[in-house]
Amino acid sequence: MTPTGLYVPLITPYTERGAVAADVLAALAHQVLDAGAAGLVALGTTGEADTLDDAERRVVTDVVASVCRDRRAPLLVGAHTVEALRGLTGRPEVAAALCLVPPFLRPGEAGVLAHFARLATASPVPLVVYHVPYRTGQPLSAGALRRLAELPGVAGIKYAAGGIDAETVAFLADVPPDFAVLGGDDALVSPLLALGAHGGILASAHLATAEFAALVAAWRAGDVARARPLGHRLAGLSAALFAEPNPSVVKAVLHAHGRIPTPDVRPPLLPAGPETTARTLRYVDETVAVSA
Repeated sequence: MTPTGLYVPLITPYTERGAVAADVLAALAHQVLDAGAAGLVALGTTGEADTLDDAERRVVTDVVASVCRDRRAPLLVGAHTVEALRGLTGRPEVAAALCLVPPFLRPGEAGVLAHFARLATASPVPLVVYHVPYRTGQPLSAGALRRLAELPGVAGIKYAAGGIDAETVAFLADVPPDFAVLGGDDALVSPLLALGAHGGILASAHLATAEFAALVAAWRAGDVARARPLGHRLAGLSAALFAEPNPSVVKAVLHAHGRIPTPDVRPPLLPAGPETTARTLRYVDETVAVSA
């Protein structure tokens, strides 16, 4: 399985009492697929996975897997340990596991390669490496990324390096075949696609989903005249949605649109401020109106 196109890393909506709103989550999943997303991500950072207990994680995975089964859409599930990966056994809807580069420890490039070789051997599904050095503290060179891509059982990477530098260009200039590069920095996904990325895992695509799907399709088709201005508009939208820690603003906007029952996030996150929410709502409306 080589994941390509637009993937939406779903938020976890909560009821007024703070429980996972399973029916609302299912509705969100259908909405973004209807609007053009190629697949979904459950238990990602945007889904506040670290704040969910084991039972809640099972609920989220079950709900999103059911939607993906019905829609024949690929599902990625966040799983960072051998135990979590083994928990995906017997789930045919799960196309791959999204696995974070080990955070905080900074094991070095050789340690990262050994880590993913071990995970891939134990995993019942292919892995998509989540490379986000500004969160993990572990940079990786283009050469190390290429060696990761050559590991058996590693199908792709969520590339969120925080910028586009010489290592990014070098890596995208020589991506191994049958390996997918999915942009993970929402505001930078357009230039990454221009350089050859295969799609994106984008929290911003909860909003303006059709526009983000069109952006991916335009760059993949080489339609620069369509992709460049659309990419500029969506970069501005992404900047607004990430003006406060993700997914606070995304949830505030979804709530304002009546798509989720509360804008609540769990500690240590805080709800988005009213000024940020109002500004982002205007940006969403303008982006969709211009693209229509």
